[in-house]
Amino acid sequence: MRPAWRGGLCALLLLAAPVAAGELVATRADGTEIARLPVPEGAGWCVLWNHSVQGFEVADCYENRDGQMVLVRAHLPDFAAGLDHVPGRGRQVSDGQGGYWILDIDEPVAGNAYVLRPGRGPVDHRLQVGATTISLSAHAPRDRVRIELTGNDD
Repeated sequence: MRPAWRGGLCALLLLAAPVAAGELVATRADGTEIARLPVPEGAGWCVLWNHSVQGFEVADCYENRDGQMVLVRAHLPDFAAGLDHVPGRGRQVSDGQGGYWILDIDEPVAGNAYVLRPGRGPVDHRLQVGATTISLSAHAPRDRVRIELTGNDD
């Protein structure tokens, strides 16, 4: 006969088991890994770059939602060349400094990955996860870089 507490202990251990964390992985076209950063369920990250004409920082920010990469918001400090809000795609609000946020975009990224070609020099495409920032431009200027959310089904 099993002790009465044994079933309760098993249930407690299952509840205390770590939740599988996602990882944000950036790789060059040749397969060389540039970055591997933990992004657990509910956490977010941003891709940052400097506008090629105006020089200010632009941000596209994502979240790990149930293992899905989702574009949630973007910050655009100005209506400069190539930057605009598309009506019906999120909602535009002032950032209080002459620029704007596009909030509630909530677009899942097909296949949990996309390819970016980082700009050189001052454009400096970067991944920012929490306090960690990695320059994709420094590691792969003008190369194809795949940014992927992985590891959610481990």
